Formats: sequence, structure tokens, C-alpha cells
Amino acid sequence: MSFILIAVLIDMVSIGLIIPVLPPLVGTFTENETQHTLAQLAVAFAFGIANFFGSPILGGLSDRFGRRKVMLIGFSGLALSFFVTALAEALWMLVVVRLFSGAMQANAAVANAYVADITPPADRAKRFGLLGAAFGMGFILGPIMGGLLGSIDLHLPFYVAGTLALLNWLYGFFVLPESLAPEHRRPFDWRKANPVAALTRLRNLQGIGPLIYVIALTGLAQLVIQTSWVLYNQHKFGWGPRENGLSLFAVGLMAVLVQGILLQPLMRWLGPRKLVLIGLGTSVITNLVWGVSTEGWMMVAILALNIVGYAAPPAMQSLISNAADARTQGETMGAVAAINSLMAVVAPICGLGLMALVAELPKTDWRLGAPFYLCALLQLTSLVFAWRHFHASPPAAAVAAKA
Repeated sequence: MSFILIAVLIDMVSIGLIIPVLPPLVGTFTENETQHTLAQLAVAFAFGIANFFGSPILGGLSDRFGRRKVMLIGFSGLALSFFVTALAEALWMLVVVRLFSGAMQANAAVANAYVADITPPADRAKRFGLLGAAFGMGFILGPIMGGLLGSIDLHLPFYVAGTLALLNWLYGFFVLPESLAPEHRRPFDWRKANPVAALTRLRNLQGIGPLIYVIALTGLAQLVIQTSWVLYNQHKFGWGPRENGLSLFAVGLMAVLVQGILLQPLMRWLGPRKLVLIGLGTSVITNLVWGVSTEGWMMVAILALNIVGYAAPPAMQSLISNAADARTQGETMGAVAAINSLMAVVAPICGLGLMALVAELPKTDWRLGAPFYLCALLQLTSLVFAWRHFHASPPAAAVAAKA
């Protein structure tokens, strides 16, 4: 477990480095707020659409050739994309490199499958929590480093991120062991690599049902926040890379605290079902408060309300993983990643599209919070789906889910 946690940590630090500076870099090729928002939409959409088609393919390849080899492909793709982004001289170059990066990047899905390979079903919620904590730690270190480096030069974080991705490739090549035993591997099937077919098979897993809608809607809400956060705070509160980096540092710190330390006590106290339901409820309130915030400090202060919200994803992840067998973990996690990738295609259109409509409004206008109001609605809808599914599940399924 320690090997994959280190690999994920380095990977997320490199990705986190560019979050505070990519929107400002896109802005250097635009002339006003509306153009800036639409350009950011194009860049985010390019990554999402490529990742949607690429994730099931890479997940299936990891079931055939092993997790380690596919992760090495992802690390190399990231390194190249970061260096090319740093050298970009036109907006179209950013769009092309994000297409390439999205197609090559399925590290999150493969890391989840890796953890499932080495973990008994009863311990997966805990292990997915540790993996979530590694992601959160990456978002503690990456954005604050990116914000500080970006305040010196907007291109500097991309060179540092590319270097870290190369170091991760070396770590993966020389140190990271393979997790998938040869007897659990299976032939690659292009028909199963179709993202639509992957989503259908995920829907048919016993005990999952409407939970795929919960994954889709909560993933869409999270991605709307991710694609809008930096640009929104820059426009409404005048934040630069440094301020946005510090705010993302707070988000990552909360994720590490909850998923790395508080998850197990919360699981024992509430169980996975209540954890998901309460987490979705607090997320609704958090998004509403973000939308009506009038001061920048409010965006960070409200994170304390959403403690259970950070514990809900690993609980949900364990329910999905436990419904799959040892031979299809890569395919299943790839299908989950395909859902998130599809939402990553839709999220810029929803979040940044809404921002483009209100971008020229005064900074005090409540309608500027439109992306967060949308997220609150998405989380509320997913709460309804989750409650109905848990209420309708037979007692045996409930016991298996809790285990």
C-alpha cells in the first residue's frame, strides 16, 4: 500500500501544481472576462472528452498487462503535457495538449484498481480512504507550491510539474511493484473498452443500481467546482495564484484530515449508508453558502461544515469495488473513471457556461454564484437517488454494503 500511496502523492502534487495557474495562463490569450471563461471552457472540455474515451481503454489494458505498465504510460503523458503547456504560444496549443493529456491519463482509475488488487473487500473502505488522503495531500502541497511559483512566473509551475511527473515515472519503473497476479489477468476486448458499454456493465453490477447516478451527479458537482473555483475567485474576489493556492491548500488539508484520520471512526459510528446520505446533505448546504458568499474568507471557513462530505466518496467507492470480482477491478474502476470523465466533459459547459452568462455582472450580484447553485441542486438530486436506493435494498445487501 505504501508504494501506491507514494506514487499517487507525487502524481497529485504534479497535477495540483498547475491548478492555480492554468486559468491565468489561458487568460493571457484572451481580452476580457467572457473570452477568458469561454477559452477555459474549451481547454477543460478538451481534457474531459479525451479522458472519457481513454479511461476505459487504459483500465482494460491494466486488466490485461498489469497496473504498473499503464500507470507508467500516464506518468509519461503527464510529463510531456506539462512541458508543452509551459512552452505554448497560442490557445490552440493548450487545447491540443489537454486532449493528449486527457487521453493518456487514467492514473486515478488504475490506482483504485491497484488498491482493490491488494486489499480484502472488508478493508477497502479504509484503504480507499488512505488513497483519498494521498490525493488530498497532493492537493495540499501542489496548489500552494503552484500558487507561490506562479506568483513569480506563470510558466514555472508547469516545468516543476513536468519534472515531478518524470521522477514519478522513474519511481514507477524502478520501485513500484505490480499488483495484479497473472492468474487474474484477462484478454483485452475493444468492445468492452467502449465507454458506453463500460457504463452499461457498471449499471448491471448487482447491488449498485441507482448509485451510478449518485456517482455521476456528485462527480459532476465536484468537477463544476474544480473548473470554476480559480476563475470564480479571481473574478469575484480578485484572487491571484497565491490566494487560490492557499484556498486549495485548505481544501486538501480537510480531505487529508477526514479521509486519513476521521474516516474509520465515522464509518464505525454511522456506517457507509448514513455516511453517504449525511455527506451529500452537508454538501448541498456548503455549495449554497459558497454561492452567496460576499467575502473571500467565507469560501474557506465553510469547509468546516462539510466534514462528513469528504468521507462520503471512499464509502461510495468501496460499495462499487466490492460489487466487482478480482478479474474486473480495472474494468470497473475504469468505468467509474469513465463516468467522471463524462462529467468532466459536461462540467465546463455547465459551470463555465453559467459563468460566461454572468461574467460581466457586478461583483456584488448574487447571480455570480450560479455554478455553486447548480452544484447544490446536483447534490440534492443525488441525495434523493441514494436515499431511495438504500431504502429499497434488501437487508442482505445492506449487510454486505456495511461490510
